[in-house]
Amino acid sequence: MYCKPVNRYLHIQLPDPAPTPEELTILLPDDFKPTEERYVVAQVINWADDVRFADHLTKDAAVLVDKSMVEEIIVNNSQLNMVQDNYIIALLAD
Repeated sequence: MYCKPVNRYLHIQLPDPAPTPEELTILLPDDFKPTEERYVVAQVINWADDVRFADHLTKDAAVLVDKSMVEEIIVNNSQLNMVQDNYIIALLAD
């Protein structure tokens, strides 16, 4: 699905979650949530024209994102991950 963000949003792709090993079984309370990293490296798919650093973006660019601010939206049975430009912490390059 094609998505053109507006209002300073970026459409990003988050990395796939790491597989959990199935060999080891540990019983934990039902309400236990493992700590997760706050920031994640994401891949840029598309961005709004008014993103403040749009002139530095390219398709598939790597960005460091505050994961808690990523909005997961379901449209026509497809998940879109959107984030506003002020939650992009850094542009990454090799």
